[in-house]
Amino acid sequence: MQSVPSVQSVPSAQSVRAVLIDIDGVLTVSWKPLPGAVEALRAVREAGLGVVLVTNTTSRSGASIAGSLADAGFPVGAEEILTAPAATAGHLAGARVALLNSGDIGADLEQVTLVGDADEEVPDVVLLGGAGPEFGYEALNRAFGRLQRGARLVAMHRNLYWRTDEGLQLDAGAFLAGLEAAAGVEAEVTGKPSQAFFEAALGRLGVGADQALMIGDDVEYDVLAAQRLGITGVLVRTGKFLPQTLERASGTPDHVLDSFADLPALLGLAQ
Repeated sequence: MQSVPSVQSVPSAQSVRAVLIDIDGVLTVSWKPLPGAVEALRAVREAGLGVVLVTNTTSRSGASIAGSLADAGFPVGAEEILTAPAATAGHLAGARVALLNSGDIGADLEQVTLVGDADEEVPDVVLLGGAGPEFGYEALNRAFGRLQRGARLVAMHRNLYWRTDEGLQLDAGAFLAGLEAAAGVEAEVTGKPSQAFFEAALGRLGVGADQALMIGDDVEYDVLAAQRLGITGVLVRTGKFLPQTLERASGTPDHVLDSFADLPALLGLAQ
């Protein structure tokens, strides 16, 4: 097992001004706090570091996520959460969008016009969110038909799976690959690991990449994607983490921790 890097190898607390934090698999699993996560986030806040929670979760709106986290004891507000749906809506503002998603995210998509299944006019965009029972043959075939007729394919993320309290569950990335191959198109991704998503988070915090740290459970989409922008990347062994995924990764995380609870020690913060 890879050892936890020493505190001395991370940028000093003076140089790290802000922390980008994934939610699912890092702070919570199935919206239940992971051990020590609430206390660790409080330590980060008390140290005066900026915080933004960056999530590809597409089953709930940002306001709903903030409410659940607050109920669980996490010191965060809705303004500190950047969701893939909210980032997508800003990017697609004014477009006519055919959405395929599991969960209610309408509050985060007010900048686009959602079209119904029976709408015969070709939408500007076929938009994929998170997978669930809605991803049946009829829905996927309807999306395929719209792509054949000229709609753009946009995905909020490419996640292949995520972890719940029932184990790993298949996500939209598996279906996205099939649509891309069948329609002969390549999806534009608006959530992690897109550069624009991380830049939006840095902009919200008002810091440069060299002043920020990203912590997540997905080595490719959370950690290595952030590192490519110059953000310090920290991988945790909770959530969807699998040892074989780290071994096959396209790069090496700056740091690997057992859990988010270890972040204050890595940064040299008092708890």
